[in-house]
Amino acid sequence: MQRSDGRDAAELRPLELTMGINAWAEGSCLIRLGQTHVMVTATIEDKVPPFLRGQGQGWVTAEYGMLPRATQERTLREAARGRQQGRTVEIQRLIGRSLRAAINLKALGERSILIDCDVLQADGGTRTASITAGFLALLQALGRVSHRANFGEPPVKARLAAVSLGLFGDDVLLDLDYSEDSRVWVDVNIVMMGHGQLVEIQGTAEHGTFDRKSLNHILDRAELGIHELISAGRKAFPEGDALIADS
Repeated sequence: MQRSDGRDAAELRPLELTMGINAWAEGSCLIRLGQTHVMVTATIEDKVPPFLRGQGQGWVTAEYGMLPRATQERTLREAARGRQQGRTVEIQRLIGRSLRAAINLKALGERSILIDCDVLQADGGTRTASITAGFLALLQALGRVSHRANFGEPPVKARLAAVSLGLFGDDVLLDLDYSEDSRVWVDVNIVMMGHGQLVEIQGTAEHGTFDRKSLNHILDRAELGIHELISAGRKAFPEGDALIADS
């Protein structure tokens, strides 16, 4: 399959990570991955949801939304609709549980981290971009409160990133844009830690099926892409290594 922008099958879109993009949030990151741009902020609160009170551990949760002109045609704000769409709820749950997998919630103490992901411009892969940038915003936020939080041990288990992939015939394409996402036979999103531990695999056969051999190929390519994303994240925020147990 000829890629829309001429990339190799195993090549990420041009990546730019800008830390501290928000002046007020404890942590923030703007990710530009090709024409997909997502701004993420992290807010730390010294409290936890009622179901966790008194248990001595923290919590991480996420919200996700798209601006009206993030896509080619204007869409209504969900506030104007009066409710969130099912897709939005599913994506923010994915972001939240992905980030929780990378955090030592006991070390966090009774604190909550709220991750807000706002899609400024969408061209495929917004959920995976939100996870990659969300982890960096979270890491920066923890760094900014570490002087008063007195974490007994590193609050982060390992670095984390996510990537989208597609299967088209025998080709495994890394980091899909929208035109590719709408044509591939199988659409996959993978969340992984820096040491190779899988957090989540979402795979859907849109126009065909796939076998174990294809899945292994997808996982191998995802691992290479995620290592590249994690390396870029380390360059963007190297100070974060001090907070990570597996750095």
